[in-house]
Amino acid sequence: MGRISFSCLFPASWHFSLPSQVLPRLLVPSLRQLLFIGLVLCLIGLLYLLLVSGQGVASWTRKEIYIHRHLARVTDIDATDTSNPNLNYGLVVDCGSSGSRVFVYCWPRHNGNPHELLDIQQMRDQHRKPVVMKIKPGISELAKTPEKASDYIYPLLSFAAQHIPKNKHQETPLYILCTAGMRILPESQQEALLEDLRTDIPVHFNFLFSDSHVEVISGKQEGVYAWIGINFVLGRFNHVDNEGEAVVEVHVPGSDQQEALVRKRTAGVLDMGGVSTQIAYEVPKTVSFASPQQEEVAKNLLAEFNLGCDAHRTEHVYRVYVSTFLGFGGNAARQRYEENLIRNTATKNKLLDQHAGETAESPLLDPCLPTDLQDEIGPSTQKLHLRGTGDFDLCRQILQPFLNRTNETQTSLSGIYQPEIDYNNSQFYGFSEFYYCTEDVLRMGGDYNASKYAQSAKSYCATQWKTLRERFDSGLYASHADLHRLKYQCFKSAWMYEVLHLGFSFPANYKNLKTALLVYDKEVQWTLGAILYRTRFLPLRDIQQESLKGLHSHWRHSFSFVNNHYLFLACFFIVLLSIMLYLLRLRRIHRRTAQRCSPSAVTWLEEGIGSPTLPINL
Repeated sequence: MGRISFSCLFPASWHFSLPSQVLPRLLVPSLRQLLFIGLVLCLIGLLYLLLVSGQGVASWTRKEIYIHRHLARVTDIDATDTSNPNLNYGLVVDCGSSGSRVFVYCWPRHNGNPHELLDIQQMRDQHRKPVVMKIKPGISELAKTPEKASDYIYPLLSFAAQHIPKNKHQETPLYILCTAGMRILPESQQEALLEDLRTDIPVHFNFLFSDSHVEVISGKQEGVYAWIGINFVLGRFNHVDNEGEAVVEVHVPGSDQQEALVRKRTAGVLDMGGVSTQIAYEVPKTVSFASPQQEEVAKNLLAEFNLGCDAHRTEHVYRVYVSTFLGFGGNAARQRYEENLIRNTATKNKLLDQHAGETAESPLLDPCLPTDLQDEIGPSTQKLHLRGTGDFDLCRQILQPFLNRTNETQTSLSGIYQPEIDYNNSQFYGFSEFYYCTEDVLRMGGDYNASKYAQSAKSYCATQWKTLRERFDSGLYASHADLHRLKYQCFKSAWMYEVLHLGFSFPANYKNLKTALLVYDKEVQWTLGAILYRTRFLPLRDIQQESLKGLHSHWRHSFSFVNNHYLFLACFFIVLLSIMLYLLRLRRIHRRTAQRCSPSAVTWLEEGIGSPTLPINL
């Protein structure tokens, strides 16, 4: 019986043969069969697209965003790749009361999705250290020599310029923002310092800098920037996926829509420093006021702003309450307490002809100091000797008048207006003294529990000072805790407790307060919120450029997650088409071969006479 041989020399040598009767049935199917096979394979491909790719474009997108967001907290400690041409940079100089610091931030090109914000991160050098430089003293020290302001700021900007690629300087925005130290200066001195910066900086540096980029910001602005920075790091502005996250209904300020917007719940911020205490949180619903006077006060405490790049979109519109209370920080409160103690004791001694506290042998008893701790306060001419009795509950009671509470509704410290907080659906982070009070000595930082905290503070206050010193010398407290912390821990514990629960009216069973030093192991500065807010319109440039290319934002956003599946399907259909074309070609070859055959050839085929081998080279 005749056979047809197949052989191939490339890419590898192989050879096989088939009986000639089998070939027409095997390799030369009818056109109807070819169409049927092609249709089945197309259906299989479409089914794959629907079940694998279509099923999860949205869910995969959410998963990928979730993974990226959480991996970013790990990978953003890597050194910044300054060779990346798509990386953008920005500078913020924080001119504070004790010194000035420059922060260098960077972010990749915006992904074109108008629902998302820029992915701003702090720049890191080759050693993976944050690019930050600080100088002392504060710029307010130059109030009488404002012409030296630009010379003062020069080392900071020179340092930053060395870390940013030179070809990026012209498009790198620079913001110089002054805080508390400058606020206390007369306006004329402020303006003289700022004018020197506006004039001289463009001469020496090529950064994107205008007159509006240097200013003295208010305490309200600083508080809003801090709130933005913390919530950005926490991922609370990413509204693409709310699955598994706590949400809140928001009545968007200035919006005509009747329905409430449901989005991720943001976190409130509590911050107690040495001099002041600050609170900031989102007010999701429209507030009402008890009086026109209260409404007027509230205008200075409520900030309404849009973080999104499109002013017409409302998903990133926020209403935030911010209030700063000078004199309510831990150290300032202790100073007020001591001054009151000195004044009252002197009056009492004079009226009753007593000598309490005038000598170490007749000390004044202080319930806010640890048991048996000896302390001296006041100037040398009016020195007062104290001995601690360590009574936490009595200390709390004595401190309550220092909060200056009033009987008005919706008020907090000093009778200042405070919008209602939904304690059942809220979360707060406590920084600075809120963390130090709970962690440095009591070792209770993290999730705050009022009853456990009060019990631990009460135990600490009642402990003998000698025992506390022994524990301190044995290293049982935090490494940065010092003797000053040890002496005034009892007072500050009571003060923090009263500010939180009586001043800000947090219930004793409130469970959603976390005291922290860092957020995701990073110190979050208000400067992060400042650059995020001030560069919020930059994504419009990238979005408009992408729109000109005819790309849809939702496809562009999801392409990176499904392109592998489209590539697979493309390859699949190309291979399918190649097979079909190859089979059709074989069919044509077979027909031409049959037409060339003579009648005698048909005879030997029918009679089973062996025929010569027909080589087919592939």
